[in-house]
Amino acid sequence: MANPLTRPLLRWAEGLRFPRLAMITAVLFFVDLLIPDFIPFIDEILLGLGTLLLANLKRRKQDGPA
Repeated sequence: MANPLTRPLLRWAEGLRFPRLAMITAVLFFVDLLIPDFIPFIDEILLGLGTLLLANLKRRKQDGPA
């Protein structure tokens, strides 16, 4: 069950393509490493973005060259 505070962000991120989604995930991860708990619920956001990132990778492999 998604957190009601992070659901809008993750729903927006579902529409992003792989390079931009990977960049956003990496930037948030490094910000979280440098400044712990700078953004509330950043750990939950990173878990959701990581899940979307892995789902996009799987979808790209299935849609590969025919």
